[in-house]
Amino acid sequence: MPAKILVVDDEPDLEQLILQKFRKQIREGAFTFKFAGNGVQALERLAEDEAIDLVLTDINMPEMDGLTLLNRIKEQENPLLRSVIVSAYGDIENIRTAMNRGAFDFIIKPIDLNDLEITIDKSLNDLRVLKEAMQSRDQLLFIKHELGIATEIQTSILPKMFPPFPDRKEFDIYAKMIPAREVGGDLYDFFMIDKARVGVIIGDVSGKGIPAAMFMAVSKTLLKATALKGIPPDSCLESVNKVLVDESLPSMFVTVFYGIFDTRNGSFEYCNGGHNPPYLISAEGKVRQLDNRGGVFLGALKNLEYESNVVMLQPGETLFLITDGITEAMNPGEEMFGEKRTEESLQSHAGESLNNLVENMIKEVQAFAGAQEQSDDMTCLTLRYFGR
Repeated sequence: MPAKILVVDDEPDLEQLILQKFRKQIREGAFTFKFAGNGVQALERLAEDEAIDLVLTDINMPEMDGLTLLNRIKEQENPLLRSVIVSAYGDIENIRTAMNRGAFDFIIKPIDLNDLEITIDKSLNDLRVLKEAMQSRDQLLFIKHELGIATEIQTSILPKMFPPFPDRKEFDIYAKMIPAREVGGDLYDFFMIDKARVGVIIGDVSGKGIPAAMFMAVSKTLLKATALKGIPPDSCLESVNKVLVDESLPSMFVTVFYGIFDTRNGSFEYCNGGHNPPYLISAEGKVRQLDNRGGVFLGALKNLEYESNVVMLQPGETLFLITDGITEAMNPGEEMFGEKRTEESLQSHAGESLNNLVENMIKEVQAFAGAQEQSDDMTCLTLRYFGR
């Protein structure tokens, strides 16, 4: 679009001089000019066309002078409008007043048309930079708005009501995720497969941000839909892997730990798809990791076979599932939190409620990291068996 320039001056010959000087730019569609004989007419032109980019105005004019016009333009609070004042040589007081009232630049009379062209180009270039900056700001605000919606969507698909099964006295579950960005790639879920069995899932999608969040939503939905069929964990991961390989990008994959807890006898059948093995906390506070049975992460290679394992939970025992945002959290010295500190935290708070167990773990990781920016999502999910 051509730059729109309003020339405000009561000298009748100036219009023809301007049109002659800039005839090439006008013909090529770079500039369009409007003219006014005083400040009152200038305000009318501005009201008629809000897309005017530059006002070139004399100071001494009838009805409304240029300095008053600058004040009226300033009142409109339009950051996308530049003003250039025209003043007689040596009238430094009026020039200073004009600059204080918002003029971007000034030109000395008699007007040097070459200097005028340079001043117009400089003013319009500055305005172009400002427009680009404001456009970038608007784009960032739009992205921020979209991220906010994405955060709400992602949060809505993760269980967040605790206790989730208040009428069940055999077990309890608590979980929490702290994303590294507005949206994260970690996932967790738990659900009743039937009256006696509970499905438990935790996972970590490769990458960060919106792509990871989208793949996370797909993976979680597919995992839950497949798990609700009641098939064994190894068969579930094999089935999900086949679909993800066909439907996902080659660079995207997800690590998954999936287990089925039987509330009738405490059995926990699980399969680990390349994820961090969970911790088992005994009623006495001893901590150990479950045997790492399963296979590799999902979504990369087709026709993989997975293996399940079974562990029997005793009343009072607790399973603690995490993503690597816990163990791989770093402090300013680039030292990782690690498995040793994770186990020590679990031992220190073993007898506490599931809520405290998770919250204390996250607090200790954050205290360890200190001023170091969180680089990965942190997720904890814990299940405690009370017996029948």
